[in-house]
Amino acid sequence: MLIQACLNGARSRAEHAGVPVTAAAIADDALACVRAGAASVHVHPRDASARETLAAADVGRAVEAIRAACPGVQIGVTTAAWIVPDAELRLAAVRAWTALPDVASVNLGEEGALQMIELLNARGVGVEAGVWSLADARLLVDEGIDTACVRVLVEVESAQSPAEALQLAGAIDAILDDGLAETPRLHHGGDITAWTVIVAAMERGHDVRVGFEDTLVMPDGSIAASNATLVAAAAELARRAGRALDASARLAGRD
Repeated sequence: MLIQACLNGARSRAEHAGVPVTAAAIADDALACVRAGAASVHVHPRDASARETLAAADVGRAVEAIRAACPGVQIGVTTAAWIVPDAELRLAAVRAWTALPDVASVNLGEEGALQMIELLNARGVGVEAGVWSLADARLLVDEGIDTACVRVLVEVESAQSPAEALQLAGAIDAILDDGLAETPRLHHGGDITAWTVIVAAMERGHDVRVGFEDTLVMPDGSIAASNATLVAAAAELARRAGRALDASARLAGRD
């Protein structure tokens, strides 16, 4: 199984001093997470003011820094609509990227998602389809998006409790199973649901994601010292579950 480290997301250093925001800090954190067991990293590049950005220069700095620190490790970035709300401007921003990541996540519930998937495919960047709801899962099946993606992200961060998160993840899986979606799935929750979702996903044979973007706490509820400690905890849970970690990510195969 694969563990993906999500290093920062929309988190600020006010929430945790270990949240990486500069390209150098992101690269150092990525290396620590790889050493702890991650085979893929997902980051939200930041500008000089530490704000999330899709600007080519900032994305390029983050991608190149991680690639230099962690050669061969799969690098993923976001295309989230809250960063650039206008769909056409968001597409233009991604079209301007020069240093390309291996993969990029696309939230299916956002305006312009299908066009973003088409653009990323054309540029040779693998797509991680973000499925947040039952409607997203049905869209993936109905539009045949499965075949255009390297990974489906079953994202149940909106759930308000661990039980609700497990129910939503199971319902999404059921739709994908009924639709014969064969693309590998990665499950993750948020905050109090994160570890419950991770354990259940491991039991179901899915990949998982962990890091400060999703949660600041360890399985025992204590505050995590770093992203690497979160990854190490997930790796230990995988070991206990008898799951072997992938030595390398399922790369998207760019030329």
